[in-house]
Amino acid sequence: MGKWIDNPEETATVRDAMMDGRGVVDVPGKIVFVDASISGEVVRFRRQRRRKNYDEAELLEVIEASPDRVEPACANFGVCGGCSLQHLGPTAQLKAKQATLLDSFRRIAGVQPEHVLQPLAGRPLGYRRRARLGAKLVDKKGRVLVGFREQRKPYVADMQSCETLVPELAAMIPGLSAFIGSLDICRQIPQIELSHGDNAFALVFRVLEEPGSADLARFEKFQDQVGAHVWLQSGGPDTLQPLNTTGSHQDLWYELPDYGLRLTFGPLDFIQVNQDMNRRMIRQALALLELTGTEHVLDLFCGIGNFTLPLALNSMQVTGVELDTQMVCKAEANARANNLTNTSFHAADLSREEQPDWWREDFDIVVLDPPRIGARDVLPAVARTGAAKLLYISCHPGSMARDAGILISEHGFSLKAAGAMDMFPQTSHVEAMALFER
Repeated sequence: MGKWIDNPEETATVRDAMMDGRGVVDVPGKIVFVDASISGEVVRFRRQRRRKNYDEAELLEVIEASPDRVEPACANFGVCGGCSLQHLGPTAQLKAKQATLLDSFRRIAGVQPEHVLQPLAGRPLGYRRRARLGAKLVDKKGRVLVGFREQRKPYVADMQSCETLVPELAAMIPGLSAFIGSLDICRQIPQIELSHGDNAFALVFRVLEEPGSADLARFEKFQDQVGAHVWLQSGGPDTLQPLNTTGSHQDLWYELPDYGLRLTFGPLDFIQVNQDMNRRMIRQALALLELTGTEHVLDLFCGIGNFTLPLALNSMQVTGVELDTQMVCKAEANARANNLTNTSFHAADLSREEQPDWWREDFDIVVLDPPRIGARDVLPAVARTGAAKLLYISCHPGSMARDAGILISEHGFSLKAAGAMDMFPQTSHVEAMALFER
């Protein structure tokens, strides 16, 4: 893990920058990573931690600033680990993410897209509608801290606001701190998950000890005051319970106005955290696929139907596949609620199941939206479909590039188009979309 070291101040020019916001400087003896610095800048820094192959340093002063440098919008920047790029202007952030994607294709798969898509971007702040915040009673501060973890540290950051959260959720942070601090079990609440729908928002409190009657009354009062749907979770996802177990609770939902669709979701269900970018992403996906209304589409990792339902409006039939049975049920319910009769959903692990009963060999298109680990294990199933087009949505350019190499070298696809999508502005996360054809 290295150790803290006491070194004098140094000055150097940043020769490169990484996606985590640190700049790379070459000084005698070892590479040094300097926080919040940009390529080409001359910076003054002090080394803080020694590693085997490099040292880490804090930025003391920018002597010659890059034209891409901006003043961070958030008072927590540099302490909170939620964002790493607020010192870099939005255009430069987008350029860096596009470069990261294309470099991944080159290095890992040895390919370049025939057409580089213009990177998708939306508003740079106030976009995040889902977040998991830590909570910790800190005796020395005399209160409960609520926020993201500190940068490269396990501690909860001391936050009063967050510029990336949608305003309704950002405004909750001070109130959550005070409320948790008022509970008898304040030391037994390590995290809260916040979810914002178009109609309402929900708060899921992770409770390591069952609240007593006095705390339950406080939860009830807090729920009424803030107008949120409060849930308690004592263990895994199956322990999630609404605070009012005997009453009704309103479903969260979001709309896709381009298609006249409304999708409901639960407070722990996966959704794209950036609503504006989600709409842009779906719009671009359908434009790339050029659907005629006659296609049979396979949507893998379909979730609650975020892609499935818009695809169904523009094709003959869409089959959605997801590992989790509960998510399949929610996708089916969303299809019914939107009066779509040309969809079917299945819970299946296509990396293990050779040919399910519902399988067909004449899918025309496959859509993939896998988790960070990618889709390598299901690529043989994708190849068996005979689909001529494959649209791949990724939240990790490295796993996407790896899978691209497999699709090209083993299954006869070519990379027709690809581009970055700034789903998480101000952060190092790189989302991307790629179209493959064979």
